Amino acid sequence: MAPEARRRRSARPAPGRTRVATRAQGWRKIAAATWGEPVDPQIYGDFDVDAERLLAFVDQARQATGAHVTVTHVVGKSVAHALAEHPSLNTRLVRGRFVPRDSVDIFFVVAVDGGRDLSGVKVVGADRKSVAEIAEEVGRRAGSARTGDDAEFGKAKKVLAVTPRPLLRAGLRLHAWLTSDHDAEIHRLGIARQPFGSGMITSVGMFGVHRAYAPLSPFYRLPFLALVSEVTEKPVVRDGEIVARPMLTVSATIDHRYYDGSHAAKLATSVRAYLDDPFAFEPAFAGAAEPAGQRR
Repeated sequence: MAPEARRRRSARPAPGRTRVATRAQGWRKIAAATWGEPVDPQIYGDFDVDAERLLAFVDQARQATGAHVTVTHVVGKSVAHALAEHPSLNTRLVRGRFVPRDSVDIFFVVAVDGGRDLSGVKVVGADRKSVAEIAEEVGRRAGSARTGDDAEFGKAKKVLAVTPRPLLRAGLRLHAWLTSDHDAEIHRLGIARQPFGSGMITSVGMFGVHRAYAPLSPFYRLPFLALVSEVTEKPVVRDGEIVARPMLTVSATIDHRYYDGSHAAKLATSVRAYLDDPFAFEPAFAGAAEPAGQRR
């Protein structure tokens, strides 16, 4: 008998047996009625890093430059380093095609209005800047964002503030279509091209959160959003013994359309290598003292 015929025959029910469809019951019935087919491409992941060298680096960078360097800035720099190391991952998705980005730009979420609202700062060419330079730029522009004077987001936020809610969704879609899909820039309206850059970084450590995940808005047009947790003492195994170590959790929400598992693993490996020992990548701050406490 031909292989194809054998496969067809093996797929049939055995003689005397019938296949009976069963109705969904209980919770499965409720779930089937509640949700349709999955259409969300988001995937989630996280990893822990022993933050001893990271905290030492933050302390040394502050002392050497006077800049208010934080763990969040270092995580942002580590992501920029990873994207520069894997340029094929630094792309934007336009009509089913991956278009290489001109530079590695990292968007840092910042608190404004006394912590009652959020804004952000896009650092252009973050892979070519030191952590101290990133910290100074984010700090300077965050101050402008808080007063509404930021050249990149001030006008845009004012336009959004006066836009009626029924028109807001359409306005956001138009904004994303112009700035991301068509790479357009309209200075008069404060509309900047690629406003969210290559990736987004935000910190939840200030709220005492140890692990969290954030949603990717369809208006961001970027492949991932990384959350920086609070550095906390956790029990870990070292040389067969349980010891307390300062641990940092970095979690990410990833758009599966951009990255599959192998892509995410490459990015995470490079990010983790940087965070394990930032001194190896920024030798200007080598020779740090022992960690002087947790820096956020």
